[in-house]
Amino acid sequence: MTDLAPTVVTYPDGDLTGTATVVDVVPLAGGRVGVVLDRTPFHPVDTAWPDQPADAGTLRTAGGDLPVLAVLTAGVHDGELHVGPDLPVRTGTDGWTFVVVHVVEAPGPAAGDTVEAAVDARLRRALSAGHTGCHLASLALDAALSDAWTKTVVTDAAGHPAFDALAIQSSRITENGSTDVYRIGKSLRKKGFDPAALADLADVEARVNDVLRGWAGTPGTVGVHRDDPTLAGRRSWRCELPEGVVELPCGGTHLTSLSEIAEIRVALAAAEVPGGHELTMTTTVRRSD
Repeated sequence: MTDLAPTVVTYPDGDLTGTATVVDVVPLAGGRVGVVLDRTPFHPVDTAWPDQPADAGTLRTAGGDLPVLAVLTAGVHDGELHVGPDLPVRTGTDGWTFVVVHVVEAPGPAAGDTVEAAVDARLRRALSAGHTGCHLASLALDAALSDAWTKTVVTDAAGHPAFDALAIQSSRITENGSTDVYRIGKSLRKKGFDPAALADLADVEARVNDVLRGWAGTPGTVGVHRDDPTLAGRRSWRCELPEGVVELPCGGTHLTSLSEIAEIRVALAAAEVPGGHELTMTTTVRRSD
């Protein structure tokens, strides 16, 4: 286990297939095993911020195709492999080696075998659209709420007060969409956010959708950029909006151009919770293909 090298991931480049060598096979619960490859096109679910679900697909071996049941982030520390929910640190923590674990039914392939990794292209594209739409919607929401602040706060990639980053509680990427939940409580008010800005939610929603209409269908390129090809390497989402290029940290998958989006819309809903309110933004992407 101590000899495991970090997994090289090729999904940031849009890869859906790839030839790989099995470097380890570890037993898991329920009669399953975890297959660690030297490189993979599969996007794993991140343990610390599981916003985008993992890819689906198969490992093609000499003995036949093995459906990939889950794709998990794992880390090696002091010779011990910690998989998925058992991983106690964030990806990239010093002193750890991070790998991708492909869960299949036992017995699985053997260490040293060559396999063909093949990702479900339909699901990947739908999740990529959802993730791109999620970023665009968050930037549009920040823009729509830019006048709601009484103090200077950190700004987003477009230069607007970062409501999304300061208030986000959870984010879930779905096929061609996403759901983001924000907390408007004492902490956010102390930072200078005026909850009265959300009194007319229909107006805020209309302003967000107006911004998104100006972006959908434009020719701007979208991509994931990185300097390190391994799982723990830093990656960022870069998008050419009509107003200029924006870039923010992101480890997910994405479309390649805003021209692939025919329409993107959000729906906002508010609810009272102990100590404040929650704002839920549901984003829907209609692709042009």
